[in-house]
Amino acid sequence: MVTVEQQSPGKASDRAYATLLDEIQSGTLPAGAVVAEAEQAARLGVSRTPMREALRRLATDGLIVQQSPRVTVVAGIDKADIRALFEIRRALEESAARLAAERGDAAVFRAIADELAGVHLERDADRDRYYELIGRLDRAIDDAIANDYIASALRTVRAHLVRVRRLARDHPERLAASVAEHRTIARAIADRDGSLASHATHVHLHNALASILQNPDIEG
Repeated sequence: MVTVEQQSPGKASDRAYATLLDEIQSGTLPAGAVVAEAEQAARLGVSRTPMREALRRLATDGLIVQQSPRVTVVAGIDKADIRALFEIRRALEESAARLAAERGDAAVFRAIADELAGVHLERDADRDRYYELIGRLDRAIDDAIANDYIASALRTVRAHLVRVRRLARDHPERLAASVAEHRTIARAIADRDGSLASHATHVHLHNALASILQNPDIEG
């Protein structure tokens, strides 16, 4: 059996990055939590070098920040951050939806739209399924546009977006509307209607931002 330390440094770094990313996105490591290199390396069973690389990647993503010369913490999220995130998200996702309608496999997006029609959110499992379908839609769009520059920028945005989405999980009315909005986007792409796909994405992002900013738990 291969342990983390027996793997190549790159693989150990990837594993440490993925674990810390998941913990930040899920809230296990909340905003302001100290992320110390030595302690995290010991906890995750990797050496300092791959841990240093994992932390460098998280800093590049903007998910951790240097609070002082010797203290690194999980970055906070306030309303100004969220507004800025949605500004770049609009530019990228509206363009990506339009391109996906031009270049994508219609059958892939039609299947996702059909599955979204069967999501009703009565149970936690339904919500988990919805988020899994969003992930599939994102990946399908990335594959369809075949543009590494846009896809790379979107990956960075989505790393933050998972944290923001978590704030909306307890709002069933907004989640239900979001299901319908994503289905419209997927269906428009399947129908090769780039204008509708882009517009539906714009409407979805406008509604999502308005809902998130109403959350009293968000500072700013």
